[in-house]
Amino acid sequence: MTTTPLVFQPGAILTRKQIHPVLGGSGFAGICPAIEKRNVLLFSDSKVGERYGYHDGWLAEDDDLGPVFTYTGAGKRGNQTFTGGNLSILEHARMSRTLHLFVAVGKVPGSDTRTHRYIGMFKLDERRPFEIREAKDELGEDRDVIVFRLRPIGRYVREASDTLQLARRSRLGFSRTAGRYARATRRRSRERRPQTDVDQVTATRDDLADAFEERETASGETIGQLDLAMRNSSSRLMFELYNPTNNTVYEPMGSAASESITQALAQLLRARRYLNEIPHEQPLHLMVLAPALPQADLRDLLTEHGIGLVYRNDSGGFSEFAEGTFTRSFRCVDCPVPA
Repeated sequence: MTTTPLVFQPGAILTRKQIHPVLGGSGFAGICPAIEKRNVLLFSDSKVGERYGYHDGWLAEDDDLGPVFTYTGAGKRGNQTFTGGNLSILEHARMSRTLHLFVAVGKVPGSDTRTHRYIGMFKLDERRPFEIREAKDELGEDRDVIVFRLRPIGRYVREASDTLQLARRSRLGFSRTAGRYARATRRRSRERRPQTDVDQVTATRDDLADAFEERETASGETIGQLDLAMRNSSSRLMFELYNPTNNTVYEPMGSAASESITQALAQLLRARRYLNEIPHEQPLHLMVLAPALPQADLRDLLTEHGIGLVYRNDSGGFSEFAEGTFTRSFRCVDCPVPA
């Protein structure tokens, strides 16, 4: 990915008339690809977002890689898709384009010309580039929106007014389509670039999740994505496999190795803390979904923490490991006995 030399310093207050001749692009869209300048300009406006129930901004909590700015994609009606400007963000690195982020701050005195604060240069979070969340469209209908996770490159400004507020209580959202769409998008993205070892693990995870969802829905179960807003946090937890009827969360893994299992365990334990605060008719069940039966010590670790285990068996179906205190009702026929 190439980067444009900084002409505007982060923090500068500018109009589009000043921005476009330097960085490229034109018009008044929120996402402005600038092919000739190898840039993608992103304009965030909190007043527009409030109309549709979403907010762009810095997560209040940095993770181990640093700060993240969340930016909602384009599209006012229906589910947002990875086309047009949204696709230009998703593909910016492959197309050697730099993301430049601006936040609306007001108007030029005595006019209707909008002004924007230049935040800095960004790239997509390589580990988790986007999330699919539920929001309202301009007609008030529920839909899926794309929320990009942006990482700053070099200098940037971080105003308190651009930081997301902490959730006052834990709450969950549910979408029948978001998980499948996220996996399909990741699959298409992998097909456009050389494959890495990490891509192979992710591909295994996505294929496993698709197969399990198809199996469960074929048997009459409802499966979709759980979007968990955590109390006193601005971050969200996303679980692409959730059964709202029996209140069961599945965390699919691309490997049965210890690193993957312990990572899944940590995610599920964190989710338990907040999901137990949300009333539900059924008790909460947490399950690891593995592509093979993990080793005995890892199975014991899950059992000790009350986490269930579903794994892909030698015949290509799914078996539940039923030792310990956690069991669930479904069983496959002629499943091999765990060693």
